[in-house]
Amino acid sequence: MTPSPVIELRDAGKSYPGGVHALRGVNLTVEEGELVAVVGPSGSGKSTMLNVMGTLDRPTTGTVKVAGYDVSELSDSRLSALRARHIGFVFQHFHLAAGRDAVDNVADGLLYAGVALRERRERAREALAGVGLERRLSHTPDELSGGEKQRVAIARALVGKPGLLLADEPTGALDTASGAIVMELLHELNASGTTICVITHDQAIADALPRRVRFRDGEIVSDSRAMRPTGDRG
Repeated sequence: MTPSPVIELRDAGKSYPGGVHALRGVNLTVEEGELVAVVGPSGSGKSTMLNVMGTLDRPTTGTVKVAGYDVSELSDSRLSALRARHIGFVFQHFHLAAGRDAVDNVADGLLYAGVALRERRERAREALAGVGLERRLSHTPDELSGGEKQRVAIARALVGKPGLLLADEPTGALDTASGAIVMELLHELNASGTTICVITHDQAIADALPRRVRFRDGEIVSDSRAMRPTGDRG
């Protein structure tokens, strides 16, 4: 059975006043279950790509579809609903609320999903256990390490059970050991069925992922997949 596209960009462009072209005619399909690195140097357009894929920004030209929905045809409220149902975000600097414990930080990911507080917290506990933090539920961000904060952020992104996770430089604020743990977790989440796009400037991280989409000057300059081991027919 052919996997369904989770993201489809066709001739997508994004321009800003002053003649700045952040994206130029981008064509990209990400299928269900993929683990993709979007890699490029600062200013290459990869952050704009994240915003467009995540429906945080609309393209100036071309077509963007997420989970089969044409972004250009949706009102702002329907776009917000699409994000809430289908997309989870992880950012470099965690964006956790100070003074709120891990459970409430994760439960906040369900604030706009119409879920009662008790259920939000129960689902938050399950999500935190899923990222190995079942013993840190009552800890606030200032009581957590950088790697633990990022795992809380990942749990928050996943608590709504989205089909797509967009991770923007998820190891950028971490030491090497913590970054390796976070990347291992992303691999595990992908193996369980979550489609994941990692936006990064780190070539080593990109090279460790099965598909690498390289950006430069707002354009895709290469799109490659790792070779499967001989005999792998899955």
